[in-house]
Amino acid sequence: MNQSADGSRPTFRFLRPEVLAKISSLELLARTVVEGFLAGLHRSPYIGFSVDFAEYRPYMPGDDLRYLDWKVLARTDRTYIKKFRGDTNTRVYVLLDVSASMAYRLPPAIEKREYACYLAASLAYLATRQNDAVGLITFDRGIVEYIPARLRPGQLQLILSALERLKPGGASAIADALRRIAERVRRRGIVVLLSDLYEPPDVLGSALRLLRSHGQDLIVFHILDASEVAFPFDEAARFVDLETGEEVPVAPDALGADYREAVRRHLDEVERFCQAHGIAYQRILTAQPLDWALYTYLGRRTRLQ
Repeated sequence: MNQSADGSRPTFRFLRPEVLAKISSLELLARTVVEGFLAGLHRSPYIGFSVDFAEYRPYMPGDDLRYLDWKVLARTDRTYIKKFRGDTNTRVYVLLDVSASMAYRLPPAIEKREYACYLAASLAYLATRQNDAVGLITFDRGIVEYIPARLRPGQLQLILSALERLKPGGASAIADALRRIAERVRRRGIVVLLSDLYEPPDVLGSALRLLRSHGQDLIVFHILDASEVAFPFDEAARFVDLETGEEVPVAPDALGADYREAVRRHLDEVERFCQAHGIAYQRILTAQPLDWALYTYLGRRTRLQ
């Protein structure tokens, strides 16, 4: 771990997403990402997070047996769990957009859906490691799969299995989906949204406000392919809408500047809304390592301690 050039944040050396894509096991991928991240973050003065042992507490049904102190059990015939600093049993929900637009990529970058899947797996692994109850909701125009947040053996494997069988969904209606999700996720905790946010900012904003109104601590990861922002194309071509199948002839010389300006306005409006409503916002390109996403999540998570 190194300090950033401006001294404000640590930087991490991470495997790039296209390298992670070569790892066949999603559990191994998540473990590689998270353990590498925590190894660099351990005892870091920048975030105040520690996995150091703090105290004992009596064993409760559902506790992870990995933290059972077997020496104390053998000596006293009583079951105690090693409690760690930061162990607040937070409830975490990962909301993953699987709509058709998330299947976009411009090689060598990986699909937005694939990147979001890696991030979701890493967040679930990290939450489990912190003894947080974690759940997963995938959605397009509605809820595709719902795994309630729980702290129990096998929960991580349940989530990873759901992520491994993900397929691109249909057309997106993020605001409608988030309203339905808000009806299910009512207990206070952390809600992490992974999406390309293709929705008018005002419509998206009303749905995000609904989630916040239930007392959720909301983190938004805005996942995009670099080409969606930079529009690096220089030859006329027919572009296909992944959600509708509609083909549109495009002359980059004529439309490129207008497109980039429209995208800039959209990104700025979404970010300003999040900042104004206490929502953590992080824009992420699929060519970037996952470290900033985990850093943003852990920084937000630490505030609940």
